[in-house]
Amino acid sequence: MDHVVIIGNGISGVTAARWVRKLSDKKITIISSESKHFFSRTALMYIYMGHMRYEDTKPYEDWFWKKNRIELIHDHVDAIDFDNNTLSLKKGEAVKYDKLVLALGSKSNMFGWPGQDLKAVSGLYHLQDLHNMEAYSKGLKRAVICGGGLIGIEMAEMFHSRNIPVTMLVREESYWNNVLPAEESQMVSEHIKKNHIDLRLGVNLGEIKDDGTGTACGVVVKESGEQIDCGYVGLTAGVSPNVGWLKESGLDIGRGIKVNAHLQTNKPNVYAIGDCAELENPNTGRRGVEAIWYTGRMMGETVAYNICDKKVAYDPGLWFNSAKFIDIEYQVYGDVPAQMPEDMATLFWKHDDNEKSIRINYDKSSKVVLGFNLFGIRYRHEVCEKWILNQTHIEEVLQNLALANFDPEFCKMYEQNLIDTYNNQTGQSITLKSKRGLNKVLSFLSK
Repeated sequence: MDHVVIIGNGISGVTAARWVRKLSDKKITIISSESKHFFSRTALMYIYMGHMRYEDTKPYEDWFWKKNRIELIHDHVDAIDFDNNTLSLKKGEAVKYDKLVLALGSKSNMFGWPGQDLKAVSGLYHLQDLHNMEAYSKGLKRAVICGGGLIGIEMAEMFHSRNIPVTMLVREESYWNNVLPAEESQMVSEHIKKNHIDLRLGVNLGEIKDDGTGTACGVVVKESGEQIDCGYVGLTAGVSPNVGWLKESGLDIGRGIKVNAHLQTNKPNVYAIGDCAELENPNTGRRGVEAIWYTGRMMGETVAYNICDKKVAYDPGLWFNSAKFIDIEYQVYGDVPAQMPEDMATLFWKHDDNEKSIRINYDKSSKVVLGFNLFGIRYRHEVCEKWILNQTHIEEVLQNLALANFDPEFCKMYEQNLIDTYNNQTGQSITLKSKRGLNKVLSFLSK
């Protein structure tokens, strides 16, 4: 009986194990040094904020693994012998495999800042990072977060929930403007400041100061030399594949572990999935490495089929993502670049409260929709995806926008505001035809 060994118990590794079990009777082992059981990484912030307990973040009861004949090993893999199909574990055990899945996840970026290895310094990715934050939070007078993006704002919100003052050092001139269009980036920047977070834009971390005991006590701003006293430093300048320890192993490694369309590496019977994998030939408009929850889940299912001799090429489908900037929910579907290309037009509306906006991108010549950007307003993934994949004309989309909206029933709708903006820009007289209703949505999706 083949032995499938999976290193990593995040969403990609656990999904792979579950699907291998659904498809076969192979022996399955998951090895992780981070935690004994799978937990929802995206829920770490809610543990700190008191909304959830750690046990509430585990999608499966502890008995699930034995019932489904999935062995769990809580240990660290020190080395991999690809010639002899053997893993060496920190506690001394050697584990043989027939098929190996590397689901190694990410690590927080460290750029060699002086003091980055001090105590009271960490990123926000692993369970241990949460424990580190908790250990230094009692009596904390200020935290400094170096880096923006989605991880930076999560950490800021965590400290903010305990009334701990926060300073954020962000190198961009406007928050996350390498991803968001200018208007949305500015809206997020102002929302962060509105919540009394000291957001410093266009600055970099110079060094982290040592209090003399090996613990961080402040940071120095590179550009001005200003020292900001603090008792905790969060390093949130992105993440990168956790593959450094395998650089000399013979695996083909670029930014991540190189894999083909079937998620195979250059080593026989070895696969890589999730944050640590780098597609050699990604789909047009997609990146080789995508550290996103849903792509990890899709890779886990895909690799299981390939391990079980059912050849399936990995296809992430249409790009989407969702997040929250303190009180503003964010969704993106399709192509919404920070800088608009020449052949793309955009329709943008923003509410006077500066916390809600709708953007629809479309092709200038054909007028087919290309992408949606939503802030503070919720649109249905399935509806937006169908419009994009079916190359629907922008005016047909506008007439039926109510099908996409899934804000609570009595929330005010703003689709007419967006249509009015389009009519003013184009001289057209488009009107909203469809109304909200689950039956109408299901009918639309079934066509």
